[in-house]
Amino acid sequence: MTAPTASVTDRILSLDSPDLPAYVYDLAALREHAASVRAALPANVGLYYAAKANPEAEVLSALGPYVDGYEVSSGGELTHVAKAVPGRPLAFGGPGKTAAELTAALEQGVSRFHVESLHDLNVLGTLSAGLTTETRLSVLLRFNLPLSDDSLAGSSLAMGGRPTPFGLDPADADAAVRLLTDGRYPHLELRGVHAHLASGLEAPELLTAAESVITWSVDLAARHRFHLAEVNVGGGMNVDYASPGSRFDWAAYGAGLARLTAAHPGLTVRIEPGRALTAYCGWYATEVLDVKDSHGEAFAVVRGGTHHLRTPATKGHDQPCSVLPVEAWPHPWPRPSTSRPAVNVTGQLCTPKDLLARQVPAQGLRAGDRVVFALAGAYAWNISHHDFLMHPHPTFHFLGGRG
Repeated sequence: MTAPTASVTDRILSLDSPDLPAYVYDLAALREHAASVRAALPANVGLYYAAKANPEAEVLSALGPYVDGYEVSSGGELTHVAKAVPGRPLAFGGPGKTAAELTAALEQGVSRFHVESLHDLNVLGTLSAGLTTETRLSVLLRFNLPLSDDSLAGSSLAMGGRPTPFGLDPADADAAVRLLTDGRYPHLELRGVHAHLASGLEAPELLTAAESVITWSVDLAARHRFHLAEVNVGGGMNVDYASPGSRFDWAAYGAGLARLTAAHPGLTVRIEPGRALTAYCGWYATEVLDVKDSHGEAFAVVRGGTHHLRTPATKGHDQPCSVLPVEAWPHPWPRPSTSRPAVNVTGQLCTPKDLLARQVPAQGLRAGDRVVFALAGAYAWNISHHDFLMHPHPTFHFLGGRG
């Protein structure tokens, strides 16, 4: 579905021009989607939300009843998420953690860490020395495990299976396990393995990757004779921007995870989706400022652009969109329009890369009409270069909130 829901449409059309561009989030739709995801997963599969996908406080709160915790990847995210959803479990991951960030995490009571390197492990272990005797920190060793080319064939973003800065090389596995089991860091408890290897995969590919990670983890635990309590297989569920009506097959994925965990009684598997939870609840709405021809093609210049919605530039795709016609034209000058069957939608930036969507079917598009971009609920505003050219920031609107 590219067109927004009725409630989102009504809100967008009610906004005055100075309120555009605007991000509109449908929290009721988010809760419904999150509930369906949770229902598709077996009881022994934990669900953490990767806050980097969309850290808006209202989004974090709406997800609260459906997730077991939140994964954060910086000291800033840690502080923000802890304030937005106080008292909820947090997992601190990501490469390049500083000593100051780890200290802040310990001071805030975070007890779950995803370790990315031997250095990361040594810093955390050293800083944990000042904790009370009974305090234990759960550690998952993140590994960059090899995967077959078939497993990564559909990936839009490879985080492992090849040289990357993410996770431990498998060659360091023995050394990492020894650091956690030889008694030198008594506050650190080896809970298991983390391996987020790729993004943009469908359920069969993700299940193949999960099986590979679980098998490797079980073998590691058997070799070193430690209890493997958990394997975290990350996120990476595909969101198809070219087909916004399609969804990742959560039912098939949940059934596959049930089969995998049945072979390992007592093992908890955790997943950490981000984009696949929140992408569908967000809309970026804007207004057409000008319509013109250039070398045989029509261009619509809209308020805002990729400095607000960076996703299409980052992923090299066309952001799915629809047009909301606006009949009123309050200006004394002629209203620009196009008779061409398709329009390229661009923003206000002084770069040809400020392209939101190409050849959008929009015959008759006029200045003053509104364009609404779907799938803007993840990796959108929060990854954009907001202040390039210093245009005004968008406004934010949350529909279907509670309380």
